[in-house]
Order: sequence, then C-alpha cells, then structure tokens
Amino acid sequence: MDPRLTVHPWVAAHRNRTSFALQVEARRDDPAPGQSVLAAGRLAEELGFDAFLAADHPSWQSEPWLHLAALAVSTERIGLGTMVSSVLYRPPVLTARLASDRDNLSDGRLVLGLGIGWDAAALGWGINEFDRMGLPYPPTPERQEALAEAIVIIRGVWGPEPFSFQGRHFTVRDAHVMPPPMQGVPPIVIAGAGERTLRQVAELADACNIGPVVTGGVDTLEQARAKLNALRRHCDAVGRPSENILRTHFTIWLILAEDEASVRRKVDRYFPDGLDSIWQRCVVADTPEQVVLYYQSYADAGMQYFVVQVLDARDEETFRLLAGEVMPRIRPAPTCGGASG
Repeated sequence: MDPRLTVHPWVAAHRNRTSFALQVEARRDDPAPGQSVLAAGRLAEELGFDAFLAADHPSWQSEPWLHLAALAVSTERIGLGTMVSSVLYRPPVLTARLASDRDNLSDGRLVLGLGIGWDAAALGWGINEFDRMGLPYPPTPERQEALAEAIVIIRGVWGPEPFSFQGRHFTVRDAHVMPPPMQGVPPIVIAGAGERTLRQVAELADACNIGPVVTGGVDTLEQARAKLNALRRHCDAVGRPSENILRTHFTIWLILAEDEASVRRKVDRYFPDGLDSIWQRCVVADTPEQVVLYYQSYADAGMQYFVVQVLDARDEETFRLLAGEVMPRIRPAPTCGGASG
C-alpha cells in the first residue's frame, strides 16, 4: 500500500479530540536542573498530559536524550520525544539509534520531532548554537534538503535490511539499527511553516508543528488558518489525505496564575526588563479563563494537538492549572477533515 495513503496509529488516536503535550526549560538559577526536568516529566504523566517533549539545544540546555531515557524507565503511559531535534546536530544514523532505543525503553511511546535548526543570535538573543558546537549553519534551503535526506535515512535504517544512501548532505552504507523501534516506525513531526517545509510535511511526516517566531513565524489565528490551508493544498498535490497528518501547535512560553495580579508578578519575575517585541509574540501569560479562549480559538482554526512550553521546570502552578482548568475545556473543531477558512 502507498504509505501516503496510510495513517499512523498515533495520528488516528488524536484525530477527533484535542490533546496537550508539555515541554519545560530548566532555568540557570535552578540548583538541580536535571532533577527538575525529570520531576516535571513525571508530574506531566500524573496530571494527564499526552506527552512530555524535550527541546534539543545541547549547547545551552540539558541533553534531551539522556532525560528521555530516564523518563522512559520511570513513567508508564506518557508519550516521550523531542520537539524538535535539528537533523544537523547529529548524524541521521545516530538519531535513528537514539530514537529506537528510547522507543524500546518506553515500550513504544516515542514521538520524534525533527527540524532544520535556527540561529537565535539573529533575534538578538545572543545564542548562536551552531557556532557554539562548531557546526556550519547552511542556508535554509540546504538545511531543508538535509532534513529530507535525514528522514529517508532514519526510516531506512529502521527497516528489515541494511540500508545505503548517497545524498548531498548525508551518506550511509549498509547501516542498520537493531533492534528496530517497538512501534516499527515512530511518528515523525516536522516543525516549521514555510512553503517548502509544509510540502515536506505532506510528503514525509505524520504531523506538522506550527508556532510563533522561530517555530514557524505564525503569530495569529489568520496566519495559522492560512498555513493549514497551505498544508492541505500540498497534501492534495502529493495525493495524500490531509486528515492523515496531525495538526500541532507550539506555545513559547505559557505562564498561568489564578488571577491577573499573580500573572503580572510571575511575568515580572521571569522578565524583569519587560517583554520586548519578540517576547510579546512568544509569551502567553494569563489566567486559565483567558487561556481557554486562546487555545479554543486555535482548536476552532483546525489545530488538534498543543505542545506547550513552560519556561521554568519548577512552575508546578502552570502545569496544574493547565491540566486541571484549561485542557478539559478545549473541544475539537466541529469538522476535522482540514483547516477552515
């Protein structure tokens, strides 16, 4: 059967409902950052999140695959994965090996988010991750080309026979990851919202991931609707049912508190110099009642799955309010076959 006509079980399980995954950061003032991340992952399972997805910025954050391994053996239900790993940080066979091992350790709970990477220095954040790791930072089209090659290799080395591939960016010879993932092929999410990226989602991925600024430049509902409609057109062009792709949305960052005064105190604590024009596009800071309206509006626009980043792994208040007062109130759009508008 043509793989473009099949739907991954992970996608099928989330088609007619809204789901939430949690992602956290460990702050520099945290005396035990690794333990805080692990505690957040275990709490996410307790609170009913669908998945705990680690960011992948090894030059300035904890190494995600180590923490995912620890959570794989200390949790039982919650999905685990990356959102997202740049395909240029590691050779594709190494990524395939790490992903397969985590899938087996977790009894088939891996979600593999992949992307092309980005340069935070361009936003004035003073972090050029590629330079820090001594890696070249090719132009966007070349990084997109490398992403497509990496996905071909990752899926190829998970197959039943040794796999060889000669590409412009990656080459492998008789590579084979054994044992393969428990799922066979874990779900693959591609992050970003450019036209070429959405075409790659239609051709290669099980889910898109769209969000503001560096996660896709999608800052408004109107932009989200337009990108989902573009994804549907790309699916039509490659002969793939658009409902076979899970539509996921990314939040940078969520801050929740019981009342407006408490929200303001938390924002002032985390951003003592205030929110500049970039952070204003990234940060969702409000009470549960207002955040319900925010997520429901994106669900109504066609989003099915929300990946929510919290900037402090110790912010249990935000985790608990999101799980207890926001998530249960978000309903899927009346029609689920594609984006509206």
